[in-house]
Amino acid sequence: MELAISRIIVEQYLRKLRDCLDLDVALVGAGPSALVAARELAAAGLRTAIFERRLAPGGGIWGGGMLFNELVVQSDALPILDDFSVGHRPAGEGLHAVDSVEMAAGLIFGARRAGAVLLNAVTVEDLMVRPDRVTGLVINWTPVVREQMHVDPLTVSARAVVDATGHPGEIARLAASKAGLRLDSPTGAVPGERSMWAERGEIDTVENTRRLCPGLYACGMAANQVHAGFRMGPIFGGMLKSGRKVARLILDDLRA
Repeated sequence: MELAISRIIVEQYLRKLRDCLDLDVALVGAGPSALVAARELAAAGLRTAIFERRLAPGGGIWGGGMLFNELVVQSDALPILDDFSVGHRPAGEGLHAVDSVEMAAGLIFGARRAGAVLLNAVTVEDLMVRPDRVTGLVINWTPVVREQMHVDPLTVSARAVVDATGHPGEIARLAASKAGLRLDSPTGAVPGERSMWAERGEIDTVENTRRLCPGLYACGMAANQVHAGFRMGPIFGGMLKSGRKVARLILDDLRA
C-alpha cells in the first residue's frame, strides 16, 4: 500500500503541475482578492492557477485583526460572500462581522470548486517578458528559495499575470525594476502604499485595481502599493470587490 500511496501522489501532482505550465491566467498570492478572481476566471472557462509562497493559502484573512479571528466586511460586498456561502452578521454602521477562518476556508474552497488550481509552497522569483509584455512566471519551491539553494527554476506561460502579493507588491516591483517595464502608476514604478485610513483605503483598493502593463494586472493591496493608496486593516470588502473587478478586466481583455 505504501508504494501505491506514493505513486498516486507523484502521478497526480505531476499531472496538476504539467497542466499549469500553460495558463490563461496566473495569479501570484492566494489572498482574498486572488481567490475571488480565480473563482470567476475559472468559472468562465479560463485555465487559472494561483501560486502561493506559503503552505497555507488565504493571505491575511486567517488572523483577523491582531490575531482576533474576526474581520469586517461592508454591506455592498456581502453578495460576494454569499456567492461563496460564507456567513456574516450585522454589526452596525453598514458593517458586518465575519469569522476569519470561515472566510478563508470558504474562499479557498470556492475557488477550487470552480476549477482554479492552487499550488502552495511555490515562490515566484522572476517574470518572463517578450519584449514589452509580461508572458509568464519563473517559479521554484519556497524551501529552495529560503535555503538559497543553487537550484534552477521552471517557467509558466500565461496570457495574463496578476500581482496579488499584498503589501509587498512583489510582481509589480519585478516588472518595473528588473524587466524595465513602465507601469500604469503615478511614477511608472511602485511608489508604495500610504498610511492607515480605512475608509479611503477601501475605495483605493478597488479604484487602483487595473492593468499595469500588457499582460500584468494588480489587485488587493498590491494595487495600492502600485498607486500609493492607503492601507485599511482588517476590513475586507474592498479586497473582495477588487478580486471581482480584476477578473472582469481580464475577461474583457482576453476576449477582445
